[in-house]
Amino acid sequence: MTAYQPTLKQLQYLTALHIHGHFGRAAETCFVTQSTLSAGLAELESLLGVRLVERNRRVVRFTPMGERVVAKAYAVLRETDELVGLTVGGDKPLAGPLRLGVIPTVAPYLLPRVTAHIRSDYPDLKLHLREDMSGPATEALSRGMLDAVLLALPWDTPGLAVMPLFEDPFFLVFAPGDLPDPPPAVAPDSIDSDSLLLLEDGHCLKDQALSACGRPELRADPAHRGTSLITLVQMVAGGLGQTLVPKLALDAGILAGTNLIARPVSGDASRTLALVWRQGSPREAEFRLLGESIMAGLALA
Repeated sequence: MTAYQPTLKQLQYLTALHIHGHFGRAAETCFVTQSTLSAGLAELESLLGVRLVERNRRVVRFTPMGERVVAKAYAVLRETDELVGLTVGGDKPLAGPLRLGVIPTVAPYLLPRVTAHIRSDYPDLKLHLREDMSGPATEALSRGMLDAVLLALPWDTPGLAVMPLFEDPFFLVFAPGDLPDPPPAVAPDSIDSDSLLLLEDGHCLKDQALSACGRPELRADPAHRGTSLITLVQMVAGGLGQTLVPKLALDAGILAGTNLIARPVSGDASRTLALVWRQGSPREAEFRLLGESIMAGLALA
């Protein structure tokens, strides 16, 4: 049996369906009609001589062979994207498009302070930003859907190159009177677990903060969890408890308009902001330049 070469477009259709699990949503992300995407996948199956996807009205399931093929498809598209990246902008560094993922506890507090400096350093750079939590962002990076991710460590980064940027200490934020005669710095073992407000599961900052404070056993009541740092601050302002906030957010003015108090947590209670990308990427030198520009922009902000 003769197998024919699939097109990159067909592989894009296949990976989009694998990501979204729905023909309509996959078609939207590929900017084609659902019938076009379905026809392209049917042609791909015919060319390869194998069944890749089981279809019914409710569920899209990849066959075992389909899972093997789509894993290769991700790799082919990733390598193709990096091949194109070699020539984008010619010999100019950081010219052309760059897809950067940024986690939610960093994006609104860092990007407004550094993007103008990055544009000044690299006016030909077309930065496409995507805000997502660490897990989905690093998965998208591994699959070639992002070029780099700005996240916080510790985080598991297999297969990724890591450029640490700076340390971001944690502060305890509380309402006046909540801590009688608050000390200049709060000892981790003095944090009251019953009044501690944390982010919902899925946000890496929650576990990073507790681990950095040496209190990984602390857990907040599910009813007292927030979807964002801003929500947590408003909950504290409403008298619901205390929370842990990184210095990056404090410097960006997250407590503006409140009478809340912030005290550093004593010891080495911090997270590390880092830029990560796929190991072996031909654009590594450019990513390092981006990291340096971020740090320089923050120093000037």
